[in-house]
Amino acid sequence: MSESTETKMPLDNYLAQGGKLTSPENVTPRYRGHIMRMMASFIDSQLAGSAGFADSVNTGPGVKERIAASRITLEKLVHAEQVLMLLGQFGANTERYFSHHPWTARLPRDSDIGNSRHGQDMRLNVFHYPIQGWIDAVVMNVLMGKAVSVQLDENLKISYQPLAEAYREILPRERRHAELGLEGLVKILASGNTRHEVQQSVAYWRPRIAASFGSSSSERFEQLQRLGLRNTPNEQLQAAWEKDVSVSLSELKLD
Repeated sequence: MSESTETKMPLDNYLAQGGKLTSPENVTPRYRGHIMRMMASFIDSQLAGSAGFADSVNTGPGVKERIAASRITLEKLVHAEQVLMLLGQFGANTERYFSHHPWTARLPRDSDIGNSRHGQDMRLNVFHYPIQGWIDAVVMNVLMGKAVSVQLDENLKISYQPLAEAYREILPRERRHAELGLEGLVKILASGNTRHEVQQSVAYWRPRIAASFGSSSSERFEQLQRLGLRNTPNEQLQAAWEKDVSVSLSELKLD
C-alpha cells in the first residue's frame, strides 16, 4: 500500500476492496492483532503437530515409513520457522518459542473439547489429542493433511502479501505430507487384518479435525473478511474437506 493510497482511502476500505499490504508499518492495531493471532495459531499448530508426530517415527514398520515420518516432522518445524520470522516483524516476542514449552502435552484419549480454547498456546484443538500407534498416526496425518491443505489454499488470498507468499511455499509440502500418509495407509490396509483398526481411527479423528474449521456462525469471520484476511466461510471450507476425505476413504472402501 502506497502513502498516496493511504491518504486517499481509509485502510479498512482499501482492504475491503481487495487491497494488499506488504509491511507491518501500514497496518492498524486491529489488523495487527488479527494477523498475529492467525500466525501464532499456525506456528503453534505446526510445532505441536511436529512434536506429536515425532513420537510416532520409531513405530513405523520399515525404514521407508520412518524416513517419511521424519520428513514430515522436520518440515513442520521449517514451516513454523518461516511464519515465525514474519511474526517477529510485528514485534512479537519470538524468543519465547526457544524456551521450554510442553508441545508434546496431550489430553486423555477420550477427551472432546470441541471448539473451546484449551491450554497455554494457540495450537488448534486437534493437536491436544494423543496419537496411539503407527496406524493412528498415519490416519491422523491423512485427514489432517487434507484439512491443512484446504486452510492454506484459503490463506493464499489474504491481504498481507508476505504471509500469503510464505503459505504458497508451504502448501506443496503439506500436500505431499497428506500424499505420503495416503501411501502409508494403502500399505497398511494391504498388509493384513487392519481395516477395523483403521476405521476406528478414522471415526476418532474425523470429528475432531472437522471441529478445527471453527463455528459456522462466527462473527469473527466477518471482521476478518473486511480486512482481507478471510474469504470463504468456515462451513464451506469444512465441506470441501469433507468431500475430499470422503472420496479418499471411498476409494479405500473405508467410508
